[in-house]
Amino acid sequence: MTIMIERFKDFIQPGSEEEALLKQLDLSRLPLHIAIIMDGNGRWAERRNLPRIEGHKAGSKAVKEAVETCARLGIKYLTLYAFSRENWRRPASEVTMLWELLYDYLRKEDKELIKNKIRLRVIGQREGIPEKVRLELERVEALTREFDSLQVVLALNYGGRTEIVDAVKRILRENRLKPEEIDETSFSQYLYTADMPDPDLLIRTSGELRISNFLLWQIAYAEIWITPDFWPDFNRRHLLQALVDYQKRERRFGAIPESSS
Repeated sequence: MTIMIERFKDFIQPGSEEEALLKQLDLSRLPLHIAIIMDGNGRWAERRNLPRIEGHKAGSKAVKEAVETCARLGIKYLTLYAFSRENWRRPASEVTMLWELLYDYLRKEDKELIKNKIRLRVIGQREGIPEKVRLELERVEALTREFDSLQVVLALNYGGRTEIVDAVKRILRENRLKPEEIDETSFSQYLYTADMPDPDLLIRTSGELRISNFLLWQIAYAEIWITPDFWPDFNRRHLLQALVDYQKRERRFGAIPESSS
């Protein structure tokens, strides 16, 4: 724990609620993979009589804090639901600004990713991403490909059902598997997340009680933690609260606890 407190020096104030939460964590039982549905940017802005895009700008600060907190904790995978296929239904001006914000974020944060040896990855249908943004994503992915301290996975132009359909199409197109060879393990190798572990913890902001077509296959046994706060207000305290709650749960994966047998 002393080592962990040292990692958070100048990041968490001594005597704060965050420090108290940090001290409750069992470092040997942290999740390997955290996934987050970042919801509520627009409503955050509307409640402050601001344009919706201001909520998205504020949300980018929450992304930075979540990434840094996970890096300091030693979390290996952080998947962020950044742009769903359904998001294309929003006003064109808002969609354009969302992609511009992502482009600017990548241009500003690439050096921080390299400095901290954080790998950036993208899942989703890349061909639908605006070319300028796609090329920038590919540039940063290439720059960080060899890093393994934390992998930040951006779900962009992503939909869980589309991912499963794409996997089926690949199996049929490649024609490598016989029907009797298809099981959960082999099928998983055709998903966008083929070489990643499934999320252990799914976090959703804004209080909505749904998973919004996110990682439908992968979250089969994920623990779910929901906060009523909107994404721009999400900070290290929320993440630590989610982890403390996660460690209080008994993960059975459908089995009966030995004490109950």
